[in-house]
Order: sequence, then structure tokens, then C-alpha cells
Amino acid sequence: QVQLVESGGDLVQPGGSLRLSCGASRITLNFYDMAWYRQAPGEQRESVADITKGGRVNYADSVKGRFTISRDNAKNTVYLQMNSLKPEDTAVYYCNAKLGTTRSYWGQGTQVTVSS
Repeated sequence: QVQLVESGGDLVQPGGSLRLSCGASRITLNFYDMAWYRQAPGEQRESVADITKGGRVNYADSVKGRFTISRDNAKNTVYLQMNSLKPEDTAVYYCNAKLGTTRSYWGQGTQVTVSS
């Protein structure tokens, strides 16, 4: 069974940093387009950042300049480095792996809380 497992979520003060990780079992992530999404209470899930198989990246306007998505194919892991965190970044963050239109896998999510 394919599994994506996110980790790294925590409680952090405004202005702080976190690095989220997304590891996978039973799939090789370098074949997949990867993305991070987030969902705040009462809100719809939204795309935060994505990275293609070829390494092209894209960010939501709300996180540009603060978040960086990257992938380490040797470790079969995707990362989201989050700097200058704001209270409005508080959400559950999810990892997604997509192979064309035929396959899409989600992790269980990791909680990020930005509060003083």
C-alpha cells in the first residue's frame, strides 16, 4: 500500500521557521509531480507549493519569498522550508504525489500552528 508520511509540523512563534518533510513508501517520488497543500479550520484545502518531476516550482502568492519546496530523490523525500511564519499560515499541511491524471496520493497531514 502506497503511503505518504508528513512530519515536521509544530507550534512556532510568528517569524519562526519550520521544515516539513514528506516521505513515501512503495512509490518512487522522482517519477511524480509533488505538491504541498494546506487546510485551515473552516477553509478549503489550498495549494501552497508544487514541484514537477523536472524541478520546476510554483508557489501561492501568499507564501512567495517565504516558503521553499525541494526534493531529494536519493532520500525519496520532498521538503517544504517555511520561514517568516505568520499566524495565517496555521493549518494542517498535506503532501500530494501526482502521476499525470491517473494516480494521486495524499498523506495524513501534519499540523502547523503559528502563535505567540
